Amino acid sequence: MSTVMEKEEAHKLIDRMPSSATWDDLMREIYVREATERGLSDSKAGRTKDVKEVRRKYGLPDGFKKTIDIHILEL
Repeated sequence: MSTVMEKEEAHKLIDRMPSSATWDDLMREIYVREATERGLSDSKAGRTKDVKEVRRKYGLPDGFKKTIDIHILEL
């Protein structure tokens, strides 16, 4: 599911990049932005799974020995 791109937001994304940025850098930024927006949309719509359920499905350990802080930046 693709979201509608706003030209002004695309310009802001490009303007924040260093002058030495490559086309690959731009494509990566666009991909990360779209993936983040899709993830936030899924989360708001309740299309998520419990971490314990995912860990069980893939045979991953129940938790980490260290606490990891995750920060989500609002776009």
